[in-house]
Amino acid sequence: MIVTAWNNGQHHSTGAGYGFKVDVNDRDKYFSRNWENVILVLSGESKEIVVNINKPSFWNPICKELISKDIGIWLIKNRKAPWAKGNPPKIQMEPIGGNRFKVKTE
Repeated sequence: MIVTAWNNGQHHSTGAGYGFKVDVNDRDKYFSRNWENVILVLSGESKEIVVNINKPSFWNPICKELISKDIGIWLIKNRKAPWAKGNPPKIQMEPIGGNRFKVKTE
């Protein structure tokens, strides 16, 4: 699936306020309401990150963001953030079993 980089409008160099926006169809296909969180394996990183999805904002029809400072740090490190207004990068994310996903920059 393809996700879109997301920011709350602040673009902090600390990575705060960043995440991935998931298409509603992909969310419903690849994510389970029974999960508390998902584990993201970010390409080029040895540390996996855990992102909470047990919140109404992820499951409503409007928001659907995976939000984590670690996502922001990864986006900045890989020169995907900050981006020009209205032009967030697209990122590949593939399910690799259960609540685990591999995230790639290319």
